[in-house]
Amino acid sequence: MKARVKWIEGVAMLGESGSGHGLVMDGPPDAGGRNLGVRPMEMLLLGMGGCTQFDVLSILRKARQAVTDCVVELAAERAETDPKVFTRIHAHFILTGHDLDAKRVEQAIRLSAEKYCSASLMLGAMATISHDFEIREA
Repeated sequence: MKARVKWIEGVAMLGESGSGHGLVMDGPPDAGGRNLGVRPMEMLLLGMGGCTQFDVLSILRKARQAVTDCVVELAAERAETDPKVFTRIHAHFILTGHDLDAKRVEQAIRLSAEKYCSASLMLGAMATISHDFEIREA
């Protein structure tokens, strides 16, 4: 996997993925930015959310669960001093579907967290990561 980050101006950057996708990252005005894009640390959190959601949906599809929607709401705390690493991350899954089995949902989230989600496992080396979920009928 490869990526490239090109400085634009101030603290704005253009990130380009190896698969050919780009996005703008920037900082807040008090750090010299113009608030043109997500912060780099937000990208890490979004990456973890996407990684774990990918796993959970894949596992639930294999279990023949009829998921119609999935949202992962993430909340993170960071250290007060540099390096301001994540210290706590909570992922709240909101799964919508037809007759979803809570035990299968719980198992899918656990498997993602403990075995499959590379981003969660890497961030979990520094931060305490917790999960919960709710199921909504479609």
